[in-house]
Amino acid sequence: MRTADYPVDTTILERWSPRAFAADTMPEADLMSILEAGRWAPSAFNAQPWRFVWALRGDSAWDRLLGLLIPFNQGWAEKAAALVFFVSDTMQDGSSGPKPSHSHSFDTGAAWALMALQAGHLGYHSHGMTGVDFEAARRELGVPERFRVEAAAAFGRIGDPAALPDGLREREAPSGRKQLSEIAFHGRFGG
Repeated sequence: MRTADYPVDTTILERWSPRAFAADTMPEADLMSILEAGRWAPSAFNAQPWRFVWALRGDSAWDRLLGLLIPFNQGWAEKAAALVFFVSDTMQDGSSGPKPSHSHSFDTGAAWALMALQAGHLGYHSHGMTGVDFEAARRELGVPERFRVEAAAAFGRIGDPAALPDGLREREAPSGRKQLSEIAFHGRFGG
């Protein structure tokens, strides 16, 4: 069990990124609940730059989305129940027209975090990844020029780690984190 140095909700400590997924299905309503959580993320100027492209294992889009992952990730993600690709709008519309958004990736990351927590609330786990063929994803997903493909995530129930290859089996456990003093600085970067 992970332990925090300061009090945090147990949902946060229980969230981790497994690769061993059970080959279970997920009701579309559960995935919609996960996507709905992402919809409610905070964003600069309430621009809501995130977009989600999804597939459920076995549906007509599954093989196409799975094929956009690098082969290493395809090997374990194929047993997940759902795949979601995260896309962000790099421009922000304003009264004087569109201008570059500084926070599109940051805001889309907030949506991903809420989705991961909602998945945990429903009894699922998630694993985000940037092991994606980004150019192929742009083409195959029909992503417009002003949008950026950020990452993908697999969602599903935890499976048997014995089904993973040897190199991954040993790593199939919640990981620790750097000490807070290594990442949080009072008043100036690096303290």
